[in-house]
Amino acid sequence: MARDISADRQRLQCNVPQVDDIFADCLSDASAVLSPAGVTAYLDGASVVCNLGRGQELVLIFLEEIPAVAKIAGEAIIPDIVETARLLSRTGAAKGIAPFLSLLPACARRLENALSLREYFRLIETMAHEALGGVVPLLERGDVLLGQLTIGGLKQWIEYGLRSYRHQPHRHGDYFSLQAADSRAALQRERHGVLFVDHERRLTLYLRAFWATDLSFHPYSLAFDQLRTPLPFLDRQGIHLPDVYDGLNEVRGIDRYRALIAHLAAHHAFTTPVIADNFSPFQQLTIETFEDARIEQLAIRRFPGLRRLWLALHPLPREGDCPPEQSSFRHRLAMLSRALLDPAHPYTDAALREYVELFHQRMTADPHHPTFSIDLGVAYLNAIQRPDFHRPKIYFKDTEVSYRDDNRYLWLFLEDTDDDEDFHSDHGAANAKEETPQDGALFSRHHPEWDDQAQNYRPDWVTVREALQPAADPAIIDQLLAKHRSLARKLKRIVDLLKPQQHVRVRYQEDGDALDLDIAIRAMVDYKTGATPDPRVHFSHRHDGRDIAVTLLLDLSQSVNDTPAGLDGSVLQLSQEAVTLLAWAVDALGDPFSIAGFASNTRFDVRYFHFKGFDEPWGDTVKSRLAGMQGGLSTRMGAALRHAGHYLSKRRNSKKLLLLLTDGEPHDIDTEDPDTLKEDARKAVAELAAAGVATYCITLDPHADAYVADIFGPRGYTVVDHIDKLPERLPQLFMSLTK
Repeated sequence: MARDISADRQRLQCNVPQVDDIFADCLSDASAVLSPAGVTAYLDGASVVCNLGRGQELVLIFLEEIPAVAKIAGEAIIPDIVETARLLSRTGAAKGIAPFLSLLPACARRLENALSLREYFRLIETMAHEALGGVVPLLERGDVLLGQLTIGGLKQWIEYGLRSYRHQPHRHGDYFSLQAADSRAALQRERHGVLFVDHERRLTLYLRAFWATDLSFHPYSLAFDQLRTPLPFLDRQGIHLPDVYDGLNEVRGIDRYRALIAHLAAHHAFTTPVIADNFSPFQQLTIETFEDARIEQLAIRRFPGLRRLWLALHPLPREGDCPPEQSSFRHRLAMLSRALLDPAHPYTDAALREYVELFHQRMTADPHHPTFSIDLGVAYLNAIQRPDFHRPKIYFKDTEVSYRDDNRYLWLFLEDTDDDEDFHSDHGAANAKEETPQDGALFSRHHPEWDDQAQNYRPDWVTVREALQPAADPAIIDQLLAKHRSLARKLKRIVDLLKPQQHVRVRYQEDGDALDLDIAIRAMVDYKTGATPDPRVHFSHRHDGRDIAVTLLLDLSQSVNDTPAGLDGSVLQLSQEAVTLLAWAVDALGDPFSIAGFASNTRFDVRYFHFKGFDEPWGDTVKSRLAGMQGGLSTRMGAALRHAGHYLSKRRNSKKLLLLLTDGEPHDIDTEDPDTLKEDARKAVAELAAAGVATYCITLDPHADAYVADIFGPRGYTVVDHIDKLPERLPQLFMSLTK
């Protein structure tokens, strides 16, 4: 539903004349990225900035720039922006509000998330209270500083300036404007690390090229956790790694990233999670040591150069260094880890050498045995068990392997914990507590869901259970094709027109595949007669084929079993006929094509049925599944769209189309507010568009105009008013969308 611009203009309490010139465009930009509540907060914030009385341009900057910030950091950041502007006005740094607001989109792009942006606001607050003369110079260079420093590095640079000029406040302006020599030196000192954001594309290509995986990166800052240093880790979201790396042991920061990514990618490729509750903490740490060594040896078999890189970063503990009054457990595991990686290790301990030899024997015999690391880890701990292991004071020197993760990916935890300090893998304790999957289930996958109230994602909120559609008699589908024989002939003519001509001759080329005799003879005649010949005497061929992959997603909720007034068959039967004709036509056309259906029974049980895979031929197997199509349960649309898009986005075709056939709006029995699932479906469509997947909805709901445009956009849907025409309309819509 379109917003009332006049009402929104009245809500904006500002009499600056120039506002009216830009208000409509700014409101349109804001509505595209903000919820209705977010637009309200946006207008209220603009009113506050306008009423600060610090210049007419401030409200104009706010209206133009804040939607871009909210798109990056979420609309919940808007009140923080307004409060920071108020703080600057209240503390006497009003001249800093304009550069603060105008440069905020650039700062947000560098920081990438709301958490880091709020840390930036806190630094501004600190400056306003402790170095008022430096606030404006700092804000005028905010994008430049964040282009060179992480938020943690900026914090360290500011704190150095505050300490150094505590008794010389008149020099704050020189320091924070980078005029002072020590200011530039301090900046350079904080800048010496390698910023992840500067190398993200290169590292993404490195991961995909070497490990053929689409794991995503999630950087975190090391500057604000004073109690303990976070470790990298791997989970369903992807690889979590520091936002900056310094050089270490003559290894560059970029190579430290490569070492970490290779280790985590090896875990992803070779590690099978095991239940952690079966082992003591000492056993878990020992098993982790053997598992790290096992997956690294497998990685080294693929890429031998990794050994040299990992050895350069792996500490070399000295045997016997641990004092007798301290626990030597970590020290002994660090020596074992080094020995398993380094064939030239210097250690003489008998148990260590025995198990290193045993490790390499088992790597030769069966490196993928499911209990490989468990057997060795438990046995080794029994062999080296010592009373000093339980002493409270632990020897840490040369025991930290900087490129390794916290190993949560290795473990399944049956018992949940309320302690946020304890890490848990997201393989999920729920795996052991979930209900038994439905018959025919292949596996389950978790997807996030958008929380419209909190304006944030609920991670791993929805469980989608995949299954093959139970089969029925394929003769039913053959009967449907015979019933629509005349329509099939019409579709056949359209298909013949759409079929690509694989090679088209391109004439008049100076260089090409072969000599064009007609043009060559004409050029020779021109030459003999003294005219200037045409040098374009070759022809070439260009490929003129379709390159599109399509998934048809069917809403199989309970409502498809209804029979509309005036029709002989149910919506399900008409959908079955339409899908049959479409599948037959697309098979004749030759496009990669898949068919799936979905229905839901709360967020814990979204059922996703496979009818046809991209590589499956059109035949009795697919026909039997279509014949077994059934309707039931509810319509959790966003989860189904994400799941179908997950497979479609991996196709290498240049165009990808997800067609949704539905007869109603998103709903489920565990969600009271119907707008919640509509907003989630809208978010899912936007996510797929960002991944290169076009989404189009074909709806049979006569009341769909009230909501379908909000989800799929004004050009992303078609309402089929005459349901009895669906078998004819569905193939025609496909042809028009893909011609």
